[in-house]
Amino acid sequence: MPCPDPEVQPILTVPEMGQILGLRSRAAAYKAVHSGDIPFIRVGKRLMIPTAELRKMLGLA
Repeated sequence: MPCPDPEVQPILTVPEMGQILGLRSRAAAYKAVHSGDIPFIRVGKRLMIPTAELRKMLGLA
């Protein structure tokens, strides 16, 4: 699954990010976020992944 365009989908949920990166489980996706490997913002109690930052991290920006 290709990384979404930040103009169309500016933020992703942690499970969406995990699916894009091919992580095998939700737990693996959350572990990557909590370890600091994936940039995130907190929206209320939810952790959200800025699509633009993810694209930069992957060298797609």
